[in-house]
Amino acid sequence: MYKRIPKIFRNFYFITSFLFLIWMLFFDSNDFITQYQMNKTLRDLEEEKEHYLVKMEEVQKDRKELMSDPELLEKFAREKYLMKRPTEDVFIIVEKEED
Repeated sequence: MYKRIPKIFRNFYFITSFLFLIWMLFFDSNDFITQYQMNKTLRDLEEEKEHYLVKMEEVQKDRKELMSDPELLEKFAREKYLMKRPTEDVFIIVEKEED
């Protein structure tokens, strides 16, 4: 029965290489599936990084505009933080949601 197996498959180097390949693809801690998942995670994180870099640039631009224009700063403070002058009254209108 040993003679019926082709000679190439009985070769020590072939068997060793084949077992090594199987081990590296499926059983090792750095196997193919893990590498694919890590690569996918890396791509997602790089996209997220780009998104946050763009957002940071927008915020810095808005901050620079706010700090350079006192009227815009006052408008922002009134709308966002409900600030008022001592002689003013603030009324908050909340719209009712229709069910």
